[in-house]
Amino acid sequence: MTNNSETVLEIDLSALEHNYNFFKSLIQPSTKFLAVVKAYAYGSDAIQIAKKLESLKVDYFAVAYVNEGVQLRDAGITTPILVLHPQPSNFEVLIHKNLEPNLYSHRTLELFLKLASEKQLENYPVHLKFNTGLNRLGFEQKDITKVSKTLSSRDVLKVVSIFTHLAASEDLSEKDFTLKQIESFNKISKEFYKKYGIEPFRHILNTSGIINYTDAQLDMVRSGIGLYGYGNTAEIDCKLQPVVSLKTTISQIHIIKPNQSVGYNRKYISNKDQKIATLPLGHADGIGRQYGNGQTFVLVNGKKAFIIGNVCMDMIMINVSDIDCKEGDPVIVFGKSLSADDFSSKANTISYELLTGISQRVRRKIIK
Repeated sequence: MTNNSETVLEIDLSALEHNYNFFKSLIQPSTKFLAVVKAYAYGSDAIQIAKKLESLKVDYFAVAYVNEGVQLRDAGITTPILVLHPQPSNFEVLIHKNLEPNLYSHRTLELFLKLASEKQLENYPVHLKFNTGLNRLGFEQKDITKVSKTLSSRDVLKVVSIFTHLAASEDLSEKDFTLKQIESFNKISKEFYKKYGIEPFRHILNTSGIINYTDAQLDMVRSGIGLYGYGNTAEIDCKLQPVVSLKTTISQIHIIKPNQSVGYNRKYISNKDQKIATLPLGHADGIGRQYGNGQTFVLVNGKKAFIIGNVCMDMIMINVSDIDCKEGDPVIVFGKSLSADDFSSKANTISYELLTGISQRVRRKIIK
């Protein structure tokens, strides 16, 4: 850390490149690669992450909402950007910024087609999502005839890809369900090709899908959490490198006596003389209350220090009774030596929630 007075999220771009190359090694050279950079690139820095991946010649980016794609375009990103959950109120901006919408319902298809027609667009690139079991977004197989007829009536839009999303690709106990999803999507693809008359490229695999169902890579794969260093299994995690590390520092050290309390609601009561340290981060920074009261720990000089008492908005307290440390010493919340998976699992949550929840008030530091 270059500044011992603040909390910082370090973003290691060399780790990102390592992870990208790892997943590229699992697929055929001809298979396209889509990098998911929604939610500030999983809580890191979407612009810096996208610029690095663009330099590595990634084929596509995906964001959740239009404003995320706008930020990338305004930063100079020229790679195609798929907007996974566009809202009709933002279609005008989407077109202006040359973003590519996922049209997942008759309503979104008809509204976008109407606007594109009014603007006299030709072959504007769009993507269609089909629901095969996640039951979140997407057309059903029975919708193919109507969708194809709507699209074939004019040359305003061009479907460049069709895709679906696996519900449990990381859970091998659900392998039968996943294989049924893949089979269902293959049937949908054949029927759509026949009725639409054009064969857009197809994609179905997410990070865990790339790992567990590589044979279904089709024309493109999508990776989000894997690029940031987490593959949903310990076996894969050891081959990846965490891209972000959350680090902070000790603000103050207290010596408390037996029966003294720590923090709001007196949730921690000491049973002996103890040394506690206060850190300058809290639930406003993304470390929620579920991590308090001994649920998890941070690392101080390489040793475990459990969070005690309730997590405050801007501070947490840790037990450093058995650790040789002083005010100003660095603290690792998660990163290369303590994974976000380990930190989050002890509080019964997942790395996705932890990473994407890191507040924007935490300073980002790029490690190139």
